[in-house]
Amino acid sequence: MKILFGGTKKSRKQNSLIDEGMLGTFVILIGFGLVMIYSASSHEAFSAGDSYFYLYRHLTYMILGLIVFAVAMQIPSKIWQIAAPWLVIFGILLLFMVLVPGIGKKVNGAQRWLAFAGFTFQPSELMKLFMVLYAADFAVRKSVELGDFQKGFLPMLATLGLTGSLLLFEPDFGACFVITSVAVFILFLGGLNWRFLTSLVLLSGCVFGVLIFFAPYRLARVTSFMNPLDFLFGSGYQLSHSLFAFARGDWLGVGLGRSMEKLFYLPEAHNDFILAVIGEELGFLGVVFTITLFVVLVIKGFVIGTRAAVLERYFASLVAHGISIWIAAQALISMGVNLGLLPTKGLTLPFLSFGGSALLVNCLAIGILFRVDWENRQMMKGIVI
Repeated sequence: MKILFGGTKKSRKQNSLIDEGMLGTFVILIGFGLVMIYSASSHEAFSAGDSYFYLYRHLTYMILGLIVFAVAMQIPSKIWQIAAPWLVIFGILLLFMVLVPGIGKKVNGAQRWLAFAGFTFQPSELMKLFMVLYAADFAVRKSVELGDFQKGFLPMLATLGLTGSLLLFEPDFGACFVITSVAVFILFLGGLNWRFLTSLVLLSGCVFGVLIFFAPYRLARVTSFMNPLDFLFGSGYQLSHSLFAFARGDWLGVGLGRSMEKLFYLPEAHNDFILAVIGEELGFLGVVFTITLFVVLVIKGFVIGTRAAVLERYFASLVAHGISIWIAAQALISMGVNLGLLPTKGLTLPFLSFGGSALLVNCLAIGILFRVDWENRQMMKGIVI
C-alpha cells in the first residue's frame, strides 16, 4: 500500500504521490452514495422487515470496492496491457454463461446476472472495463494498421459485434450502448481511419435504431418520454414520478429522508432513479452538488490521460481517457433519464446507485486511473517504472 500511504506528512504535501483532490472527490462520491441509498431504500427495506438491508449490503460492497481500489493501484499499467486481450475473452465467456439456463439468473424478465454464495454479479459491468482496456491495447498494438480494414478494423468490429449480440440477448441495451460508445471514442483517440470510424458510428446508429423500432417496449419508452404524463399509468409512469420528485424538491429539497416518491411510487428509487430522490430531498442544490462531483472527477481523469500522452505512455493515456468518458457517459445518460431528457433506460449512476457489481467495477476502474496518475508522477521525477 506504499502508493497510498508512503512518505511523511510534510513530504506528501510538498510532493504528493497522487491527486489528492481526485481522491477526495472519489471518497465523497461513495460516501454520499451510501447515505442516499439508505435514505432511498429504508422504507422499502422496512416493509420487508429490515430497514438496514440495503445499507448493510451496499456498505459490504463499498468496503470490498475500496479493497479492490487499493489493490488495483498496485498493478502496473503494463500488466493491464498484457492482460487486456485475455480479459476481454474472459468477459465474453462470462456473458455466454449468463445466457446458459441454470447458470444465469433472471430478474424482471432480464437474464443478466450470475449467482453464487448468496450474491449476484452482473458480467456486463465488468465487460465495460475490459472493453476499455482491450480497445486501448488494440489501438496501441495496431497503431500502424488502423488504416487497414482487415487488420486494423475488422477484429475490433467482430469483438464489438459479438459482445453487443450477447448483451442484447440478455437483454441489456444500455450496457451495449455504453460499451460501443466508449470503444468508438477510444479508437477515435487512437487514430482509427476516419472512414472506418464514420462507418462504425453509422452502423452502430442504424443497429440501435432498428433494435428500438422493432422492440415494442423500447419504442414505447422513446415515444413516451417526451410527454410522460400522457402515459402516466403506462410506459410513462416511472418518469412521471421522477419528475414529480424533482418538482417537490424545488431549490433546497424537502429534507434528507423525507421523500414521498420513494414510498413505493417511484420504482427503483435506490437504483436507477437515485438522482430523483436526491432532487426531492436535497433540491436543485443537491443535484448541482452531484453533477459537480462527476465533473471534477472526469476532468481530472482527462488531465491524467493527457499527461500520460505527453509522456508517450499511449496505452495508459487511452485507458485514462476511456475510463473518464465511460463514467461521464453513464452519468449523463442516467441523469438524462431521471430528468426526462432521454428515454427511460436502466443504467445506474456510478458510485451512487445501489448495485454491488457496478460499485466494485467502478472502484476497480478508479484504482487503475490512480495508478496511471502515480506512474505519470514517477516519470516526471525521472524515475523509470
